[in-house]
Amino acid sequence: MSATIEQAEAPHQTFDTLLVLDFGSQYSHLITRCLRGLSLYSEMLPCTTKLSELSFKPKGIILSGGPYSVYDAGAPHADPAFFDLDVPILGVCYGMQEIAWRLSKENVARSNEREYGHAQITSQRHNSPVDRLFEGLDDATQVWMSHGDKLNQLPEGFCTIATTQNSPFAGIAHKEKPVFGIQFHPEVTHTPRGKDLLRNFAVSICGAKANWSMSNFCDQEITRIRNLVGPKAQVIGAVSGGVDSTVAAKLLKEAIGSRFHAVLVDNGVMRLDECQQVKQTLAEHLGISLTVVDASQRFLDGLKGTEDPEKKRKFIGNTFIDIFEEEALNIEKEAENTPNAGKVEWFLQGTLYPDVIESISFKGPSQTIKTHHNVGGLPQRMIDGQGLKLIEPLRELFKDEVRDLGRQLGVHEDLVMRHPFPGPGIAIRILGEVTPDRVRIARQADHIFITMIREAGLYNKISQAYAGLDTNKAVGVMGDQRQEGYIIILRAVKTTDFMTAEAYPFSMDFLMTVSRRIVNEVDGVALVTYNVTSKPPSTIELQ
Repeated sequence: MSATIEQAEAPHQTFDTLLVLDFGSQYSHLITRCLRGLSLYSEMLPCTTKLSELSFKPKGIILSGGPYSVYDAGAPHADPAFFDLDVPILGVCYGMQEIAWRLSKENVARSNEREYGHAQITSQRHNSPVDRLFEGLDDATQVWMSHGDKLNQLPEGFCTIATTQNSPFAGIAHKEKPVFGIQFHPEVTHTPRGKDLLRNFAVSICGAKANWSMSNFCDQEITRIRNLVGPKAQVIGAVSGGVDSTVAAKLLKEAIGSRFHAVLVDNGVMRLDECQQVKQTLAEHLGISLTVVDASQRFLDGLKGTEDPEKKRKFIGNTFIDIFEEEALNIEKEAENTPNAGKVEWFLQGTLYPDVIESISFKGPSQTIKTHHNVGGLPQRMIDGQGLKLIEPLRELFKDEVRDLGRQLGVHEDLVMRHPFPGPGIAIRILGEVTPDRVRIARQADHIFITMIREAGLYNKISQAYAGLDTNKAVGVMGDQRQEGYIIILRAVKTTDFMTAEAYPFSMDFLMTVSRRIVNEVDGVALVTYNVTSKPPSTIELQ
């Protein structure tokens, strides 16, 4: 996203920040999440990021793992300027090999004995500052390995600080500089003392302050928003009923009061009775007056004939902004000759950090999984800095941090624990074309599924759940007649950060009861299936 889109001052300007450079490992985001869980602020950026592009100086740098071999043509490499920044560096797996390969291309080679899974490292103590990384850890520690390459020899100026049976250089450290490398992954739960190692690096070696908390963030973010918006400008905010937009709306209400205007656009692909419920809930629990704009026919007409999910997202994102800019003019007119008179300059979105990570696209280690509805679906004029300016106060937070922030703000627990709902709504839960009849089917099936989850007392044990609709039809027998009907795809996951997720293990009896109700009560459905695929390789939403 272009730097011309203004943001409230980022946390890295206030909090000591550990920078994770992502080389494409499926575990990269877990490094950032682990550090946040230790009250240490961390951000992740693509490994192609140039030091000159940073607006802050990190307290330390962590080079993540990755699926490549450092010696391959086209393999990703970090900007050499990072190594001259004079801050501590920790290389993890590929990251360690990157450190060694920079010093000599002879240092890294393919291993004859690859290591995947559990391994035991043995620490080597030197009675010097290199011991700080493993301080407080046992000499023999269980770790998780995932590599096919290894260090062929010890880089010049380094010493060995850990070994395994197959890796004589499972941990290395520069004898004079705070540069460390480890062949294993401390960020995964299979490395039980991994968090302690990351804390050692961040606090003992980098000197970072462990002061990242939602109470600190809340107070500072409210101040930043007030300074950014100023004393007169007004903000219009998109509210969908999910926890992200709800917490963002409450934060803006606390910051600028009645100059914040919450708007829910009925795009024709909301959940059953969603608009009425959201309006009542926000007024009752948060004191926020919500304007509902019925644009359902406009969206459904525009989606007619569109099957490609990216085109759906782009159309919905562009149309949302069109409607919000129209509504902004209405708000300005109504505010004339009142204490709130002023121009609507800002547009609030509840974008989260996983949204940003999933939308990062760079050549090499990873590709864009999808254009996120809160990140990549904006019209070009906003990206170019024209029209409403974007404000995203939650874009540095993970989902569990947003929930903690909601509690800090006094948001009711029922709202804090509400499952996420995507901006494009049911449109991205319907594979293929979005038509009024297909929306009806998906909406009714979803309502039955979520209602039964609540009745079973499972709602707060599940992070996100919904019913999607396939393009295919299946043959069924109803009333002694052969009938074709659509396939409903049920999805329910457990996760903390929404970067990885596992399917919720419903009982077969529960799933059979849900299936029976949906087939019996939703006209046009012949078959119900349950999606058990984890993320990765799948995503939580169908599209």
